[in-house]
Amino acid sequence: MNFRVSHPQGSAAALALILALGALPGIAAAQRVEVMKSPTCGCCEGWASHMQAEGFDVAVTDTPDDALAAAKARLGITPETASCHTATVEGYVIEGHVPAEDVRRLLAEQPEAIGLSAPGMPLGSPGMEMGGAAERYDVLLLRRDGTTEHFASHGAD
Repeated sequence: MNFRVSHPQGSAAALALILALGALPGIAAAQRVEVMKSPTCGCCEGWASHMQAEGFDVAVTDTPDDALAAAKARLGITPETASCHTATVEGYVIEGHVPAEDVRRLLAEQPEAIGLSAPGMPLGSPGMEMGGAAERYDVLLLRRDGTTEHFASHGAD
């Protein structure tokens, strides 16, 4: 947050406001998103930038492809739900180009699930922007029993 205080008496009020906002849930600290990606993948960096711009604290780790595949399998990502990068946030897995709004909803609702996936690399999803081109895509809720269900839809109609 950026505050500009131009009056000396305003400094105390601004400090009080900052401290009060820091006491509110979700305002005090950004949620940490740990991203594992292939060292050669640029769209993954685009998704990480999207998440950071949306207020998340993002850490990106370049991960060799074999180690990334092993991590996906360990975390419950199947070939059908896989994408190019895998992230974790507050105990949930976020696979691929899932929009920040869906991650926020997941964290607010806290369903019994592994996490979310936007399978493949949908054109127009965060990190996969190509001008104005976009395709319709679904974000899936990944259940612990291996099933999936629709969580959200995005893109062209």
